[in-house]
Amino acid sequence: MPNIADILRLENLQVRFPLQGGLFDGILGRPRGGVRAIDGVDLTVARGEIVALVGESGSGKTTIGRVITKLVQPTGGKLLFDGDDMTSVRGFSALRPYRHRVQMIFQDAYQALNPRHTVFDAVAEPLRSLRLVENNEKLTKRVSDALSAAGLNPPEDFFARFPHELSGGQRQRVVVAGALVVKPELIVADEPVSMLDVSIRAQILQTLIDLRDRQNLALLFITHDLPLAWLIADRIAVMYLGRVVEIGSADDITLNPQHPYTVALRNATPQVRDTADRGAIQALRGEIPSAARVPKGCRFHPRCSLAFNRCRQQEPPAIEIGPQHRSACWLAT
Repeated sequence: MPNIADILRLENLQVRFPLQGGLFDGILGRPRGGVRAIDGVDLTVARGEIVALVGESGSGKTTIGRVITKLVQPTGGKLLFDGDDMTSVRGFSALRPYRHRVQMIFQDAYQALNPRHTVFDAVAEPLRSLRLVENNEKLTKRVSDALSAAGLNPPEDFFARFPHELSGGQRQRVVVAGALVVKPELIVADEPVSMLDVSIRAQILQTLIDLRDRQNLALLFITHDLPLAWLIADRIAVMYLGRVVEIGSADDITLNPQHPYTVALRNATPQVRDTADRGAIQALRGEIPSAARVPKGCRFHPRCSLAFNRCRQQEPPAIEIGPQHRSACWLAT
C-alpha cells in the first residue's frame, strides 16, 4: 500500500541503453549488448524529505535524476508522482503540469546558463515556457522572489548581469532560483555544490535546507560525497552499478553500514572514518566495473568469498536490518 506522504515513488525502475555494434556485427547477425544504467531500483521520497543518492561516478545516480525529470525514458518499471503514473507520459504539452511540479538543479551552473541571457531572462525562462504568469509585473515579482529565496539580495542588482559577471556561488544560486521560480514540489539536485569552494558549499546547502523547511519541499540530492549526504539528508540510498545496495537513515548508513560497498565508501572518507572508528583505511581499488558487463557478486569484504558463489547464482534481496534500513547483501545481519 503506497504511503500517501510519498510524493515520489520508483518501482523496479530500469533503464537500458543499447550499444552500437560494429560493421561485422550487423553482417553476421551478432546480438548487440546494452548498458544497464538502472537495474531494478525501488525508491521513495516523502514531502519535505531530503533523500541523498550516493555512489561512485557511473553508478547510475544522474540517470535516475534524468528519469525523474523526464529527460530520459525508462525501459521498465514505474515512476509514480503524487500517486499518478508518469512512466509513459511524453510530449511538451502533456508534461507541462509535471514540469511545473518537478525541477532539476544541474551540476555545472556555467553550462546550465545561456551566456547570452541575463540573470532575469534565465530565471524567467521557465515561467514563460510553462505559461505561468499573465503579465510583466507578475513575472518580475516571481523572478525577484526566486532570486531572493536563493540568497541573491537585493535581486534587482542581478537582473541585468550576465553569467560571466557572476562568481561561481552566484551562478549556482541563479540556477537554484531558476528551479524555485515555478514553485515546484520536488527538486532533483545533481551534485549542486561539487564545483564550489567549501565556504560557498555551506551557503548553498543551508539555502536548500531553509527552502525545505519553509516550503515543505522534497529534495533528491545526488552526490558522490558521503559526508555531504550525512550533513544534509534525512535518508541515504547507496548505489552501485545501477542498483540501490543499501538504504536507511543518514546515521545508519554512515555510522552503521551493513553492505561491504557502503563500508568501503565510509572507510575511504577520513572525516567519517574517524567518527566511526580509527582502524586501518581499506581503500577502494580500481574503477567501477562496466555497466555493459556487470559482474555477479562482489569482493569488497574479506567474508565475501563465503557468499560469492551464492551471489553468482542469485542477486541478494534487500534484507531488513532495522527500522527503514535495508541492505542487499547475503552477509547483512
